[in-house]
Amino acid sequence: MKLVIRPLLSICLLLGAVSVVANAQAPAPDGEALFNDMCTTCHNGSLDRAPNREALRAMTADRVLAALESGAMVSVTSRRSSADRRAIASFASGKTFSLVNETIPSPAAMCSANVSSKPFNSQTGPQWIGWGQNTSNDRFQKAPGLTATDIPKLKLKWAFGFPTDIISNAQSTIAGGRVFVGSNSGIVYSLDAASGCIHWYFQAPATVRTGFNFGTVKGPDGKQVEATFFGDLQANMYAADARTGKLLWKVKVDPFQVARVTGSPKLYNGRLYVPVASGEEGPGGVPTYECCRFRGSVVALDAATGKQIWKTFTIDQEAKPTKKNKIGTQLWGPSGAPIWSSPAIDAKLNRLYVTTGNNYSEPSTRTSDAFIAMDLATGKILWTRQMTESDAYDVACRMPDTTNCPDSDGPDYDFAASPILVTLSNGKRAIVAGQKSAYVHAIDPDQQGEVIWSKKIGRGGSAGGIQWGSAADAQNVYVGLSDIGRVMLTYSQNTDADPKVGGGMFAFRLTDGVQVWHTAPTECGTKPRCSPAQSAAISAMPGVAFSGSEDGHMRAYATATGKVIWDYDTSHEYKTVNGVPGRGGSMDGPGPAIAGGMVLFNSGYPTSGGQPGNMLLMFTVDGK
Repeated sequence: MKLVIRPLLSICLLLGAVSVVANAQAPAPDGEALFNDMCTTCHNGSLDRAPNREALRAMTADRVLAALESGAMVSVTSRRSSADRRAIASFASGKTFSLVNETIPSPAAMCSANVSSKPFNSQTGPQWIGWGQNTSNDRFQKAPGLTATDIPKLKLKWAFGFPTDIISNAQSTIAGGRVFVGSNSGIVYSLDAASGCIHWYFQAPATVRTGFNFGTVKGPDGKQVEATFFGDLQANMYAADARTGKLLWKVKVDPFQVARVTGSPKLYNGRLYVPVASGEEGPGGVPTYECCRFRGSVVALDAATGKQIWKTFTIDQEAKPTKKNKIGTQLWGPSGAPIWSSPAIDAKLNRLYVTTGNNYSEPSTRTSDAFIAMDLATGKILWTRQMTESDAYDVACRMPDTTNCPDSDGPDYDFAASPILVTLSNGKRAIVAGQKSAYVHAIDPDQQGEVIWSKKIGRGGSAGGIQWGSAADAQNVYVGLSDIGRVMLTYSQNTDADPKVGGGMFAFRLTDGVQVWHTAPTECGTKPRCSPAQSAAISAMPGVAFSGSEDGHMRAYATATGKVIWDYDTSHEYKTVNGVPGRGGSMDGPGPAIAGGMVLFNSGYPTSGGQPGNMLLMFTVDGK
């Protein structure tokens, strides 16, 4: 999904000057003045997914600095001095820099030798693999190891805290008795599913939020080894020994400075299919930035070696100079159409399906906000079905200075949700995905993407509509509505999430889009920084669909009626198995992983100044 601020903290530099402090004898930068001048507009809660001041204060200075120096805003931050960035990080966090790497797990958090010595096989035991659980992306667990009648008895088994993070937004994976999960600080963990102890950890240079796939490759010694595959927000793809965490290969799939992998790659027949997005919408909001040149793509890699087999761009031409903005900055286009989500594989037709984001600059293209079918062998685009035309948008469109906003000004209705490939009860097939326009679409993969049905469930918007995706069983698709609203706070010009706007859960019949049921959202009451929006991805099992909410609740809905049969408020402090101070919060981004009687999910991904947190929570029947 196109999140306009990744990493989240870097957005504060959008309004900054671009001068460089070069004189070593100059006075030390004033962190408060820099923050007030450059960051307040974004971090007062008015910009989606930019943490508010309270969330920043929960972070370490080192973590803030890491966010400022890598990721979406590196194009802008590279023009500031190191001293400026350190001053901002220290003021924003309210802390001094540490001499100790606080992300290194304590010895007590590691698994014992007896536990770590157990053989690992991802194909042994229950699984929730990658983003969508299977190559079809239906996020449906057919054999969950528990029944719908067990769900009201779910209790917390263990809680794992991500150190130094106030954001928890990576899709967890369950395989071979282990849990694999990335983190905002770039650490990948292999945890014991039974206890939450750490088998191994791996430090990537940037946030890892993808799910994990597994396959057998040849190791450095020539022997076969089971590898796990994942990507990061610097557009790196990795293969690591799934048992030990040892790096097998690392490949950068796109050289563009702010390219990134947010959608979970798909592993199929020895190839990895990697979706590529970028954070260029962020620096695109700066009037002096020559917006924009990035174009989305899918990259096919040999899983054994990481060697590129093919690369297909969503826009078939490189960006060229177009016009100059009102202050004389050269603009470029076409650009954008990133792929934020995980592809779906069609084994019957040997095809790959993706959904795309908006254009970043004009001219707009027919491949933005679209479903695209590609040939698995060659990457050739076979057909495109666009759902919203002329959607060119960057961050400037919602900033005080709109100089770099394209003339079409959005509406920023890109796809964040992965395509779901389903077989209908009448024998036909469909690809289903929700869009930020608040429409749920079903199209025909066997008829060049012809529309079967489309249903609108809300008003839509940049943080509205359907954000991260849905789940489907044999009859229905289950959809959560975001539609985050904002209110102006009385004591300042800050904004906060509207506790009465957004949310709701829907079920639609797959064959014709008829609404089966709708369950209204639960109001937040007096809970601070609360929104009822249901932005997180849905996960399902027979009889039950799970939906996480910005209000910090995970709820389970009966798929027959929409009745809430389990409701757990994650917004509190936890005693963690790894000894890290932990607190739950808003839920956005990934959804639960369900396997072997376990329900596992993250808590603490705030949108619009929501509730930060750093938790990974494991639930089982009666906590056993």
